[in-house]
Amino acid sequence: MLPRLTRNLSYVFLLPCIAFVSRPQAQTPAATSKLSVHWEELTAADFREGIERSQGTCLLPFGIIEKHGPHLPLGTDLLDVRYAALHAAEQEYVVVFPEYYFGQIAEAKHEPGTMSYSRGIQLALLQETTDEMARNGCKKVLIVNGHGGNNSLLPYFAQTQLEKPHDYVVYVFNELEPSDKGGPPKKTSMDMHAGERETSNMLISHPDLVHMDRANSESGADQARQKLPENVYTGIWWYTRFPNHYAGEGAAANKELGQYQMNWWIGAIKKAIQEVKADDVSPKMQKEFYEKSTHPLDTQQ
Repeated sequence: MLPRLTRNLSYVFLLPCIAFVSRPQAQTPAATSKLSVHWEELTAADFREGIERSQGTCLLPFGIIEKHGPHLPLGTDLLDVRYAALHAAEQEYVVVFPEYYFGQIAEAKHEPGTMSYSRGIQLALLQETTDEMARNGCKKVLIVNGHGGNNSLLPYFAQTQLEKPHDYVVYVFNELEPSDKGGPPKKTSMDMHAGERETSNMLISHPDLVHMDRANSESGADQARQKLPENVYTGIWWYTRFPNHYAGEGAAANKELGQYQMNWWIGAIKKAIQEVKADDVSPKMQKEFYEKSTHPLDTQQ
C-alpha cells in the first residue's frame, strides 16, 4: 500500500506547484490589453476604460423573441443582430449592451414562446435603459435594430427624446439588409420572415440552431385573406397574410448569401459607429433645441 500512497501524495504536492507556475502567465500585459466589447464581461475598472476608448458611444442591439417559421430559433432576430453588432464593435471599439428583446411583437402572441410586452412597458423600459446607459457614460446610444416589427417603434422612441432634456443622443440604425442588387442572387421573390434571407444569416451566425429539415413542414405563403387598399392600414394585416408566422421559403437559404449579407451588415454597423463617434452636430443641436423649447416666444420668426 505504501507505494500507491506515495504516488497519490505526489499528485497532492505537484498540482499546487503547477497552478502556482501558471498564474503569472494569465496576468501578462498581452493577455489583459484587449478589452471585451461585451458590457457584462467588463470589470468596473475595465468598463470605465471601455467608455473612454469608445468615446462615450455604446451599442444597444435590439432583437425580439418570436416564432421564426418551423426551422429557426425563437431568438433569431436577437442572435443575428448581436452577432453583427459584436463583430462590428470588435473592428471599431464600442461597449455593447447585453441581450435586449423588449420590443413590438403583438402580432405573434398566438405562437408558442413569444414574449410580447405592453406598449407602455416597451417605451418605459427602453427609456430607463438608455437613461441608465447615459448615466454610466454612454452619451451616444446607437440602437441597432434587428427586428422588422420595431421599424416604427424605434424612430418614434428617438423622436420622443425631444419631450424633455437629456444629456445624451439616441441614434437608430434601422437597416436589416442591403438595398443594392449585389451578392449571390436570391432564389425567392417573397422573403419577409424566416425565409431565404434570415435563414441564410442564421447559417452563418448560429448554424447549429438551424433545422433545415423542417423548413418545408409549414407554409410560408401569403394567404392574402384581407382585401383592403394598400394605403389603408390595420394591425391585423400580418396575421391575415401569414398566420403561421412564416413568410417565405427557408429551404432556399445558403451560406454564400448569408455570408454576403452578414459582411454587409457588419460593415454598415461599423460605418454607423464611426459616423456617430464623429458627430458633434447632434449633441449641440439637441442642447440648443432644449434651451429654445423652454421659451418658444423668443424664437426668431
